[in-house]
Amino acid sequence: MKRRAFITLLGGAAAAWPLAARAQQAGKLPTIALLNSATPLVDSQRVAAFVQRLRELGWIDGRNVAIEYRWGEGRNERFAEIAAEFVRLKVDVIVASTTPAVIAAKQVTSVIPIVFPTAGDPVGTGVVASLARPGGNVTGLSNQLSDTASKRLELLREVVPSLRRLAIMGNVDNPGPVLEMREIQATARMLGLEATTFEIRGAEDIAPVFEALKGRVDALYLASDPLLATNRVRLNTLALGARLPTMHGVREYVEAGGLMSYGPNVVDQYRRAADLVDKILRGAKPGDIPVEQPTKFDLVINLTTAKTLDLVIPEPFLLRADEVIE
Repeated sequence: MKRRAFITLLGGAAAAWPLAARAQQAGKLPTIALLNSATPLVDSQRVAAFVQRLRELGWIDGRNVAIEYRWGEGRNERFAEIAAEFVRLKVDVIVASTTPAVIAAKQVTSVIPIVFPTAGDPVGTGVVASLARPGGNVTGLSNQLSDTASKRLELLREVVPSLRRLAIMGNVDNPGPVLEMREIQATARMLGLEATTFEIRGAEDIAPVFEALKGRVDALYLASDPLLATNRVRLNTLALGARLPTMHGVREYVEAGGLMSYGPNVVDQYRRAADLVDKILRGAKPGDIPVEQPTKFDLVINLTTAKTLDLVIPEPFLLRADEVIE
C-alpha cells in the first residue's frame, strides 16, 4: 500500500463504545492522534495498515472517530511539540511510534491513553513497568530489536564471511538503539570481531561518520531509529560509496538501497496496534492490557545492492529470505 492509499480507507459502518459515547456527549467525535516518528514516505504503509484495521473494527475517520496525523521527521524536539499539541486538542488516544515518541507523550500526559505500535525494549527503557502489566496509561507492542540484534549479526556474517571489522552506528539520544548497540558489541566480542561504535545525535553527524570509518571496516550495522529512517536513502548512498554492506532491523532501509534486514514486520504491528486502540475505545485501561511481542519476522535482501558490492549471496540463503528485492 502506497503513501496515498490510506486516504481511500476512510469509510464504513458506525460503532458506539463507552469512550465514543463520552466523547459524543461532549459534542465531538473520539479522537485518535497518530504521532508518527519519521515521514509520510517512511510510515505510509504502516499507517495504511492501522487505518484499514480500524475500519475492519468499525471505526471510520470522520464518521464515528476522528484521526489526527502528525510526522516527527526523526527529530526528538518535534515529538515533544506534537505530544503537547495533542494534549491541548484533548485527544482520546495517542498512538506514538518508537520509544522517543512514547517518552515525549508520557512526559506531557499521565491520563490520555498511549499506544505504541513499535518500541525497543519497553521495560528496559522505562516505558512500561512490565510486559504483562504495563501500568499507567501506556501499552503497545515491543519490536524486540535488541533481542534479535545477535541474529542480525549472524546473518550478516553468512553473507559477508570475510567480516572481521564491524562499524556500529546509532542515535544515542534514543534509548532503544543504545540497548541494541550494546547487544551488538557483546555479540561481536563473542564472535571475535573488532567492533567500533559511531554515535550520532542529528542528521549533521552522518557524513562525518562515513569519513571516519572509510577503509577501517568491512561492514556497517545500523541500529534502527526514526532519525536513521528519515535519512535512510542518504545513509545507503554513503554506504554504497564506501562499498560497505549494511545490516538493518526493518525493511524500509533495504527498499532504500540497504543490503539486508531482519526484524519484526512493522506493518503487521501497526495492524495489531489498532486492536489495542479498539479495546481502549471500548473502555479498557491501557495499563491493564499486556504489551504484545512480534509474531512475524522478515528477512529481506536487496540483490541489486549485493551485486553492486560484488557480493554473491548463497542460494540457500536466498531461499530463506521472505523477500528478495531485485
